[in-house]
Amino acid sequence: MWHKPQLLNALADLLMLVAAAALLAAGAVWLVRVPSLPVQQVVFVEPLAHTRRGEVEQVLPSALRGNFFSLDLEAVRLALEQLPWVRKVKVRRVWPARLEIAVEEHRPVARWGEGYAEMVNSHGEVFAALLPEAEMAQLPLLAGPSGTAREVLERHVEFTEAFAAVGERPVQVSLSPRLAWQLKLDNGMRVEIGREHPKSPVVDRLQRFVDVYPSMVANLPVRPAVVDLRYPNGFAMKVAGEGKGK
Repeated sequence: MWHKPQLLNALADLLMLVAAAALLAAGAVWLVRVPSLPVQQVVFVEPLAHTRRGEVEQVLPSALRGNFFSLDLEAVRLALEQLPWVRKVKVRRVWPARLEIAVEEHRPVARWGEGYAEMVNSHGEVFAALLPEAEMAQLPLLAGPSGTAREVLERHVEFTEAFAAVGERPVQVSLSPRLAWQLKLDNGMRVEIGREHPKSPVVDRLQRFVDVYPSMVANLPVRPAVVDLRYPNGFAMKVAGEGKGK
């Protein structure tokens, strides 16, 4: 072998590669374990509207273990996403010693269910958090079986657009366990829409009522307390304390 220069050169190159790899590995271990290079600054990209500083300080320190390189970004993300108002978190390192955190908070668009603890965000997701009572009271009330929040929210948007044409606004929309729709307007009127039917879709029944609302309902001396749209070709109205009439 000693009389074969090409083989010796190849062996030397291999040994140099092994040595370089060992140095890189040792450097990586040193960077991870070295007590220097700590994270010196944690920066939130945008101000937090609902999440309080005290809540962040309660969960974040335990996740900030290690130095700039060894810090577990996933642990930081999971810790912050435990907070009630936090929907999604993105974390990234910024050399040489900064951590940047982008937090997407829930944007409440409605209350959910009978209590005051749960709300629906703009994605149709239910979350539990505290909101001042005055602000909570301004949100519409949605309700339905478990897993239907997105569908109920979408219907609320549809119903709101339909009644905007006659100057009314749904403040409650609910879906019963039997999948029947009901809403309540800001004037106190309850509208029973009923279940979805292929021959008489919910949207058609509602639009039929909205079309005649200005002439048949808005001008009545006493607004009906309940309107029943569960008829294929018409609807019924009931004034408080009186019988029904089509």
